[in-house]
Amino acid sequence: MLLLGNGTLLTLGKKCQVINKGALLIEDGTITRVGKTEELRASFPQAEYIDCLNRLVMPGFTCAHTHTYSTFARGMDLKDEPPVDFPQILERLWWRLDKALTLEDVYYSALIPFIDCIKNGTTALLDHHASPNAITGSLDQIANAAQKTGIRANLCYEVTDRDGEKKAAEGLAENIYFIKKCQLENSSMITARFGMHASFTIGDKTMGKCARIVHDLGTGVHIHAAESTADVVDSQEKYGMGVIERLNKYDLLGTNTLTAHCIHISDQEMELLAQTGTNVVHNPQSNMNNAVGCAEVKKMLDAGVVLGLGTDGMTTDMIEGMKTAHILHKFYQNDPRVGWVEVPQMQFANNARIMANFFPTKMGELTPGAAADVIVVNYDPPTPLTAGNYYDHIVFGMTGRMVETTIVAGKILMQDKKITIVDEEEINAKARELSAKLWERF
Repeated sequence: MLLLGNGTLLTLGKKCQVINKGALLIEDGTITRVGKTEELRASFPQAEYIDCLNRLVMPGFTCAHTHTYSTFARGMDLKDEPPVDFPQILERLWWRLDKALTLEDVYYSALIPFIDCIKNGTTALLDHHASPNAITGSLDQIANAAQKTGIRANLCYEVTDRDGEKKAAEGLAENIYFIKKCQLENSSMITARFGMHASFTIGDKTMGKCARIVHDLGTGVHIHAAESTADVVDSQEKYGMGVIERLNKYDLLGTNTLTAHCIHISDQEMELLAQTGTNVVHNPQSNMNNAVGCAEVKKMLDAGVVLGLGTDGMTTDMIEGMKTAHILHKFYQNDPRVGWVEVPQMQFANNARIMANFFPTKMGELTPGAAADVIVVNYDPPTPLTAGNYYDHIVFGMTGRMVETTIVAGKILMQDKKITIVDEEEINAKARELSAKLWERF
């Protein structure tokens, strides 16, 4: 039993409240009571108590699309001419990096961003993995890293035809194995989806196999969709339809499916996404970094698309992502009114909806019955903080590294800026050793 008290509680959720001198009680990984500190301390004197004076207490952030396997690219010299477009970025960087990964690399590549998540208050994420020369067992390695650090993670392996039929078959098998394992274990911490890379690297034969497996297993897919114009051109030239239309042809849209990016989609495809309740994830930093274009965020949200926020591996700090999205869409729309509603809707309301489709527990709010995924932020607001202006405080007053305490499923993973669950120094040293060897292979 754990009691956090004396803080400013930002509950979020449909009935968002700000409770001064607030407290919340955690039992068995779940929030069971929310109220005033004086009342809850008197009622539960036996609970372990954390004093959050002059601190903001709120739900942990969630990331709806990322790639932990990208970790070892940090600081790497490609020794090539800089890529001039997105296909070259894939060919010269990511498709070379993923081939160089070993199973041990996969494990440490996941540990590092999971530790960063804890530091930045990100408590749950949806990961999309690739390691063509270390496919079998790769999802177990990431799951082991998630379990060691205490993070909630939904995992998948990206099926693709780009490395040949044998590798595609191995990717299919890895997804089947891990999905069945997660279904059997029925954990609220580690869950699975069926991973697919993107339409332009998946032919009809493999697409058909994926669809049959997904329907047999009663699951959905996690796939990149219309991230660049190359994906759309390929789909139109080969199949005579857009990327989302092609997924719909195979009955792969729906509430269990996540389509990352969706930058280059038609109005009809946008309507399909809305009608089917398909989850879409916006990744503003990555899109800008890869110069692939800007998603029509306002248009999608107005159309009723369930559009959340991810980072595509760029960072684990969701406040960074929110700040980028806030500025990007003002600039893109040439309208200073944009961002104030759309960004918090993506990060807080829609990410919570998406997570509810990917984990068997309620997240994203401090209410009784919700998961005890809670962060304590060293933010003592210099102006009044209310349920109507909390977003302004987050975007203009906070950073991820202001998080002091991170709790997932009731377990303290970081307290007073000290990681309590793993030896970070030892992990970083091993990661440096492994990444140097990977760079040589690359």
